[in-house]
Amino acid sequence: MLDIMDVPLLDPRSKGYQQENWLLDPDLYWAKIGRATWSDLVRLADPVTALWINGHSTYNGLNDRIPLSLAGALKSSLRLVRVERMTFSVFKPGEAFGNRKRRVQGRFRHDGTEYRLWVTDPGYERAYLAKPDGNYEIGESFLTVSLGEPHNDACYKLIAAIIQRDEGTGA
Repeated sequence: MLDIMDVPLLDPRSKGYQQENWLLDPDLYWAKIGRATWSDLVRLADPVTALWINGHSTYNGLNDRIPLSLAGALKSSLRLVRVERMTFSVFKPGEAFGNRKRRVQGRFRHDGTEYRLWVTDPGYERAYLAKPDGNYEIGESFLTVSLGEPHNDACYKLIAAIIQRDEGTGA
């Protein structure tokens, strides 16, 4: 997770609000050149501002959706944010509609706003799906929040990666 990589790139391939996309050079190998520390994350974190546009929510989420009509004006699709604490909520969001699939949602405050976003970090998702339904709190962390591909006339904010202060960051 915290590896610093030298990745050979050919050209920027921005697509709408996903300005960070690049074409990788398939003829060259990636090389690990270091490992990020907690201090590096503090320095690299995005400024404490709203996660793009707020005020649009799904049935189970909170400030988790951006209509495509508004997303076109965005200039990024990735944010690295620091949170003091986060609660994982493990539950069956579609149970009332006959869907028994369990999911993991991250609930946190950032810049004075509450968010409820789906967790797509595979390690954390797997670990918390192994637990019983309920709420589980973790302390200070960095979250990589991503705007996913358009779906049903909106893009959705997702917690793509989680780095806890006490989980291998040297802190």
